[in-house]
Amino acid sequence: MGLFDLFKNPVIGENTLKSALEKSGAVFRPMNEEDLWGVMAIESRVYQFPWSERIFRDCLSSGYSSWVYEGANVIVAYGIVSAAAAGEAHILNICVHPDAHMCGYGQRMVEKLIRVAVERQAETIFLEVRPSNHGAIRLYERLGFNEIGRRKGYYQAVGGQREDALMMALKIEDGSTFKASC
Repeated sequence: MGLFDLFKNPVIGENTLKSALEKSGAVFRPMNEEDLWGVMAIESRVYQFPWSERIFRDCLSSGYSSWVYEGANVIVAYGIVSAAAAGEAHILNICVHPDAHMCGYGQRMVEKLIRVAVERQAETIFLEVRPSNHGAIRLYERLGFNEIGRRKGYYQAVGGQREDALMMALKIEDGSTFKASC
């Protein structure tokens, strides 16, 4: 039984998870060290090769902009974007709890990270994504990211293999506030 099974009761309806989270006052807030147990639980369920707790701690101590989207006292999504330097920012990690996939939380998190980067004067935002992650690629393209190249053998894969990374970028044309698509 998943963390959100309570909200997915078919008698109640498909949108119950989303409704319950929104009724609970789901909000973005900065990630802190106390969140790492929840972040690590999600990370290890979603990714075959998850980031370590140390990597998350390093991001927090380095001052990367790290966020959680939380509702009903549960972390639903999280993301990390590097501070803008020379007009560039980099989305380092984004993840949504597997029981909350396809509910729009990934898009909300990416939009939040873009707004943070723009507030820090980013003109271009970069990210890497596995070519096999079709849903994420569609989301990034919908939000205006374009493929700009590949990093050969960037990601660890099953059986000691390596998977390329698609490099994507979003150019902020006029430096204005990013307008969310919703």
